[in-house]
Amino acid sequence: MFRTLSLKRSFQTHLKTLIHCPQPPPPLPLPFSPIRTLSTASSSDSELRKYLGYTALLIFCGAATYYSFPFPDKAKHKKAQIFRYAPLPDDLHTVSNWSGTHEVQTRHFHQPENLQQLEQLVKESNDKRTKVRPVGSGLSPNGIGLARGGMVNLALMDKVVEVDKEKKRVRVQAGIRVQQLVDEIKEYGLTLQNFASIREQQIGGILQVGAHGTGAKLPPIDEQVISMKLVTPAKGTIELSKEEDPELFYLARCGLGGLGVVAEVTIQCVERQELVEHTSVSNMKDIKKNHKKMLSENKHVKYLYIPYTDTVVVVTCNPVSKWRGPPKFKPKYTKDEAMQHVRELYKESLKKYRAREITSTSPDSNEPDVNEFSFTELRDKLLALDPLNKDHVMKVNHAEAEFWRRSEGYRVEWSDEILGFDCGGQQWVSETCFPAGTLSKPSMKDLEYIEELKQLIEKEEIPAPAPIEQRWTACSQSPMSPASSSAEDDIFSWVGIIMYLPSMDARQRKEITEEFFHYRHLTQAQLWDKYAAYEHWAKIEVPKDKEELEALQARLKNRFPVEAYNKARRELDPNRILSNNMLEKLFPLSDNV
Repeated sequence: MFRTLSLKRSFQTHLKTLIHCPQPPPPLPLPFSPIRTLSTASSSDSELRKYLGYTALLIFCGAATYYSFPFPDKAKHKKAQIFRYAPLPDDLHTVSNWSGTHEVQTRHFHQPENLQQLEQLVKESNDKRTKVRPVGSGLSPNGIGLARGGMVNLALMDKVVEVDKEKKRVRVQAGIRVQQLVDEIKEYGLTLQNFASIREQQIGGILQVGAHGTGAKLPPIDEQVISMKLVTPAKGTIELSKEEDPELFYLARCGLGGLGVVAEVTIQCVERQELVEHTSVSNMKDIKKNHKKMLSENKHVKYLYIPYTDTVVVVTCNPVSKWRGPPKFKPKYTKDEAMQHVRELYKESLKKYRAREITSTSPDSNEPDVNEFSFTELRDKLLALDPLNKDHVMKVNHAEAEFWRRSEGYRVEWSDEILGFDCGGQQWVSETCFPAGTLSKPSMKDLEYIEELKQLIEKEEIPAPAPIEQRWTACSQSPMSPASSSAEDDIFSWVGIIMYLPSMDARQRKEITEEFFHYRHLTQAQLWDKYAAYEHWAKIEVPKDKEELEALQARLKNRFPVEAYNKARRELDPNRILSNNMLEKLFPLSDNV
């Protein structure tokens, strides 16, 4: 834009010289014609009209370039970033979340090696009023930890500080990853009470967003924390527990990184034990009959629904019986047999789409053999062929349902090895949490939610891939947790919808993103208020529309203690150095209050 405007000004200056100066103007090079010079002061009218024409053409081209610049809708009021595609400076770090759906560039990415360095960093940042947003492993689908102004990551603060085997407690630096932690404490016969689907999160990050595992008797992971060390901009390092300042302790356990940088946590662990995982295939009719029993009799349970089918995959995990031992079970199908029809569908679909779009139907010589792919990798490749074609997605879903039918059986492993789930590749996810009654008296609202969701998918013909994942937890005492409740026996259901980003093709990813947000918007409009559902903090997305944002802010105020949270932010981080765009939009601070 600047280049266009400078060209415009130079031609205006030249025209003034041409009209008012009796001497010939200097030669003027034009980008699309041979260089010409005026040999005499008495230039002909035709040459003047020619230069006027060139000037008008350049102005028109400049204006056309400016107004056709690929800015998104509603962004015309924003300052044009004309160098956004230029090479990045050497000192500029690009920080992205795992799915590649959110990223920022920053010159300030800090990784302190110990508590003293972290304290100094936070103090200096507060004095200079520069951002130092806490960011963990970047696994949150919404990039809640990202901030262009600057970030702090505790990956180098990843030590187990102390283990109390008798009390089953462990004190760790907040940068330690979940997998590293369980590996280091298993020699003491200890492990974490519950896990999320994956193990690459840093402990500080998984606590701050209110992450959870599954099991109606087990609370979200923040409930495992019994004390914590928080480095704050205004009050320095403070130690919190339910004995020392319980109100702030419970608020900060699920503090979204806005109250301080979590430096250390003390976690209540449990004995490491072997679990039996049972995978079976059911349907909604049978699930309704057995749901209460399923929740109360299994330590861990989750349902995986396959859209456009009646298939419900039920996965339970329970301790190995001391009397009966592990179950004796011989699977009907081998792993290769379970995968065979999925591989055949991939080969058939690949041939079909290549015949339609590409002259050669032979596989890429650099592509690994189809037999080397895991199920989730193969599903990604199948979806990548036509991810928004409902009929194609239905075929993939039916193949997945058959895969799970052939994969029924038992698996026995240690709890820290079995409580996980291969979530597949990069993806968009929206996960909601809502009350589901009590353990002794489930409301059945959790299954009603799913039935309405599946009906919505079919009615709107959404190309929804599998699975829709449903899990349960007990309640949390952390008031900012989506599962917070003052009634100890309340249970909550968590439901996640998904769309995969199976390739790096920019156009395909953009189209999938648009379809996903349409999918999410429909669920929000028809289900969230009806079931008092609120999104997981690691999955919530900030609306761009002003009215939608105001409606979201009002919903959050109805569910969470936003005023108390903002009051704590003002006291602990008055200069908002720990904040980012997401926190500012979700919890706007009024400086007049």
